[in-house]
Amino acid sequence: MRKLSWALLLAGTMGGAAPVAWAQETIKIGVIQPLTGSVAYNGLTYVNGAKLAVERRNAAGGVLGRKIELVIEDGQCRPANSVNAAEKLIVRDKVVALTGAFCSSATAAVMPVAEKYKLPMLTGVSSKADLTEKGLQYFFRSAETDRLMSKTFSKILAQKLQLKTVAYIGVNDDWGRGGVEDFSKDLSALGVKTVMKEYFDHGATDFYTLLTKLRAAKPDGVFVAAETQDGSILVKQFKEFGIQTKIFGVGSWATSDFIGLTGDASEGIYAAVPYASSMPGERNQSFVQYYSAAYKEKPGKYGAAGYNALNIVMEAIARAGNTQADAIRDALRKTDYAAPNGHFKFTEKGEGYGFDVVLVQIQNREPKVVAQAPTERP
Repeated sequence: MRKLSWALLLAGTMGGAAPVAWAQETIKIGVIQPLTGSVAYNGLTYVNGAKLAVERRNAAGGVLGRKIELVIEDGQCRPANSVNAAEKLIVRDKVVALTGAFCSSATAAVMPVAEKYKLPMLTGVSSKADLTEKGLQYFFRSAETDRLMSKTFSKILAQKLQLKTVAYIGVNDDWGRGGVEDFSKDLSALGVKTVMKEYFDHGATDFYTLLTKLRAAKPDGVFVAAETQDGSILVKQFKEFGIQTKIFGVGSWATSDFIGLTGDASEGIYAAVPYASSMPGERNQSFVQYYSAAYKEKPGKYGAAGYNALNIVMEAIARAGNTQADAIRDALRKTDYAAPNGHFKFTEKGEGYGFDVVLVQIQNREPKVVAQAPTERP
């Protein structure tokens, strides 16, 4: 991954270009992501994708004849930090829209802030299903939900892995618990018995007690909801423990960061993800090419999420014809964005649909697409 200094993050530019000369002319978009802590790998990758989208848009003339400037804050995936970041971005930095805040619990905390100030907010990552069921008028999601991934891939996983019993392991937050509950519910309906449910905290480094319970449970498969740092440590200890059970789940499994950190222990893992660099199609091939040129690695789900989210917001501003919040919100509702992984549209509740999701297996350190399906309108 390209190393990002704090000065570069705060400037919101790529290639070292200084925004000072045109600061009064820019259109500012706020980004809240975890830049420190156990989910920083993923948050920084989202920022990479967002910066790439803005760089390409500015090179093509910007939006409404003005440059786009990203103002980026570290929410650390913590609700309180993310709320403070949102207040700063809205009140002090005068952003015209927000994207963030990665973890579902942090996004849920920021949503009322955006609603209070009547500012459009788009999450490209948070997947807890009920976020779009709160009746908010300024919130949108361009990410898959746990519910959608489970409904799409549970049957395929049960058949392909010949599952009769499954153990579930998830990070102890809204997203991890939501993923475990959704997949356990759908797999149970298919006759797959649940033999264990365990949760761990962000930043955990010792999983041996949990793995002792797992080995005693003797499941056919293990579902895991974890991001890059936590997931890589868990999987490596899983292999060190000598457990041969098949692993599948949701999170950052198909990313270069995860595969690089996990090494050979990542081989054979199945992952249900909204994006993989190996997805077919000319738009994705082009995206992989220019992302790889910028960052010396192939994009994963979070690089694509940042890239898509910023493009969706920038297109909405262009469609609105001005930077008024209500005009941008209304333009977001008319989104029809051609992404590397399909076409994004939004329901009246702000729920994204139309893009493709994939089931991949890590083979020779590459995510091989096993199954692909478009997301239908909820």
